[in-house]
Amino acid sequence: MQLSVSASVFLGIIILVRLARRTEARTRADEKLTALTCVVFGVLIAATPWGHAILQLVGTATQATH
Repeated sequence: MQLSVSASVFLGIIILVRLARRTEARTRADEKLTALTCVVFGVLIAATPWGHAILQLVGTATQATH
C-alpha cells in the first residue's frame, strides 16, 4: 500500500495553520510568506476539476451582481 499526499492538500493545511494564528503576532515577512503560499495554492488547484467548479461559482456570483 502506498500513500501519497497532494501538494495542494499539503499547502491547504499549511495555510489553515498559518491563518489560525493571532493577527497581531505577524511580521511583514510572515504575511508575505502566507500570501505567497496562498498564490501557489491557487495556481495548483486552478487546473483541477475542483478549481474549475470554484471558478464557475465565482463567475456566476459576479454575473448576478452586475
